[in-house]
Amino acid sequence: MAKTVTRKARDYDPAKVRAALGAQTLALRGAVHRLCADPEAQRLLALPTRLGDWRLRELVAHLAVQLGWAPNHLDQSPAGGAPLELTAWVAGVGSLAELLEAGTVAHTAQAFAGSPAEVATAFDAAADALLGLLAGPEVQEPERRFELRLGSMRLADFLVTRLVEAVVHADDLAAALELPDFPHDRFALASACRLLADSFAAQQPGGAVELRIPPFAVVQAVPGPRHTRGTPPNVVEMDPLTWLRLATGRQDWSTAVEAARVSASGERSDLSALLPVLS
Repeated sequence: MAKTVTRKARDYDPAKVRAALGAQTLALRGAVHRLCADPEAQRLLALPTRLGDWRLRELVAHLAVQLGWAPNHLDQSPAGGAPLELTAWVAGVGSLAELLEAGTVAHTAQAFAGSPAEVATAFDAAADALLGLLAGPEVQEPERRFELRLGSMRLADFLVTRLVEAVVHADDLAAALELPDFPHDRFALASACRLLADSFAAQQPGGAVELRIPPFAVVQAVPGPRHTRGTPPNVVEMDPLTWLRLATGRQDWSTAVEAARVSASGERSDLSALLPVLS
């Protein structure tokens, strides 16, 4: 069941979203090409990921599905779905987990089961389709709608969801390959952090805790006494990648706190029971 959401997410500049999504897509394509050109590529594609039974092969296939979703479904007929805001997408997308799993398995078997070179070529097809859409006239239509199982979104908002997918799964790719850093586009990383922070505040409305993800986001959330001046009594602060991992269930709260990846002060600052935000 989707979580209740009453708070509307902030607006995102459509031109900046398109530029960031294009840059993040190119960075992902570069990473996939380096992976597939490695002499050990067959072995690397069979490496496990932190996403259940998915190997790197399934992760790359899933990324291709997510990047290619907008160009492949752009002309889908309106289904009369209720308007869907960004924070509601975050709250509801977990309800589609079984469908996404089945789609990834099928896409892996159909287009990503071959040699590393064929995997790279299949990924290129999805990346090129998205890059073509980002440069085309359709994305210039401010009120164009995009149909999803969860509802009807503005296309501009749906592209923000692709930023989240591209950033979160780029981090999954880096973790599987034990890469210290992935060259995320800054606006893409910032947008993913902000949307997940806004969604946390929507799912846990209140003002008892101030959540800080410098330099990208600050929100107040969690039921309880609201502060009005000075330093809040309950403050949680962390870096952007730690927030992404906690908000999407890639890392658990206690591990992050023990590793000093999270600073939490105040009796209400333990967020372990309130995460993940997106599952």
